[in-house]
Amino acid sequence: MSKRKVKDDHLPVGECITQVQDILRERFCRQQLPDRLEGVEAQHKHLLELLKRTAVHGESNSVLIVGPRGAGKTMLLKCVLRDLLEEKEAQKNLLQVHLNGLLQTDDRIALKEITRQLHLENVVGDKVFGSFAENLAFLLEALKKGDRSSSRPVLFVLDEFDLFAHHKNQTLLYNLFDVSQSAQAPVAVVGITCRLDVLELLEKRVKSRFSHRQIHLLSNPTFPQYLERVRTQLSLPDRFPDQEFCQDWNDGVETLCEDKSVQDVLQKHFNSSKDFRSLHMLLMLCLSRVSVSRPAIRPADLLEASRLCFTDSKANMLHGLSILELCLIIAMKHLNDVYEGEPFNLQMVHNEFKKFLQRKSNSMYNFEQPVIMKAFEHLQQLELIRPVDSTAAKTQREYQLMRLMLDHSQIMEALQKYPQCPTDVKQWAMSAFG
Repeated sequence: MSKRKVKDDHLPVGECITQVQDILRERFCRQQLPDRLEGVEAQHKHLLELLKRTAVHGESNSVLIVGPRGAGKTMLLKCVLRDLLEEKEAQKNLLQVHLNGLLQTDDRIALKEITRQLHLENVVGDKVFGSFAENLAFLLEALKKGDRSSSRPVLFVLDEFDLFAHHKNQTLLYNLFDVSQSAQAPVAVVGITCRLDVLELLEKRVKSRFSHRQIHLLSNPTFPQYLERVRTQLSLPDRFPDQEFCQDWNDGVETLCEDKSVQDVLQKHFNSSKDFRSLHMLLMLCLSRVSVSRPAIRPADLLEASRLCFTDSKANMLHGLSILELCLIIAMKHLNDVYEGEPFNLQMVHNEFKKFLQRKSNSMYNFEQPVIMKAFEHLQQLELIRPVDSTAAKTQREYQLMRLMLDHSQIMEALQKYPQCPTDVKQWAMSAFG
């Protein structure tokens, strides 16, 4: 019996690592709800009271949750719904419909989704509907359990709310707000948006039916809070099966967060984006480097993960170009310097390239016009250059105006890393910039 206990307390390292990765991946990817939201207690209380009035007391409401991406708008709503559904009456009666402006791009699709989420497909059947308002009224009527007072409350959550303002005549918004203002049925409409000017997008008739309640969230953590987030996100819970491994891991996380080089890297990410989702991506890359032979996250892992996060994909593409394509890029950059960013065409690039060739006795750079044309088209396919005007397709290809989608530093960095880049090409690039 005692032997079995010892075995349970000390798992093999491989099994511990697997469990660590499972727990942390779940945390980073699934965005587990915190037990208690910090810093937005007032907003949580306000929204909970509003939705409780609909779910429990049958009172209609409408509200907008506004804030930048990553501020925690969806997290706030999910926490409120979790707390709301602890009320037996809300749990029993409240129906939820979740719509997203990116998915429900017109009213017909939105209505279909409302019908599906309310499980009313069998009620609707092949019925030919009239206007959107009649459709919605029919759906809400179908939810009633007899008299008017027994209508089931419905919560409509409109994510990417601003995109619904682009629907024809804003019919969906008008009807939802209209119902939330009348006594037809208990309805709560919650819009989630990152547009601070969202009310300016609404038509007058829609705006007049909206309650004008707004809950603002501003994502403005301090760096110590950001660092604390790293610590809590990487730490293992007390319930971890191997307590000794858990303690070692959490001590390692403390040491990691106190390391000066780690804090410098995290400060760089904090200055770049305060969105915790980008932080989770960084931590996920660190976690992927943990193994049986390296059962802890080291400062070097964080530095490498940071390098991957800040990798410039366009500059990376340059490493795979042919010498000809690289020469054309240098010629384009030279034209950009001379003509101060004005667009160019293939003929101008070719002429610039010829100037370089005139300085060379070496014939290795002599390419036929069709080969140069092919290389130019390949750069366009890679989106390293793009046409100034997409409607100018009828223009002869040599004379179609283009813009270079790379800057000076990207090209110079790529030239330093380019495998076996000829010295004369590097010198030409330097002279072009000088």
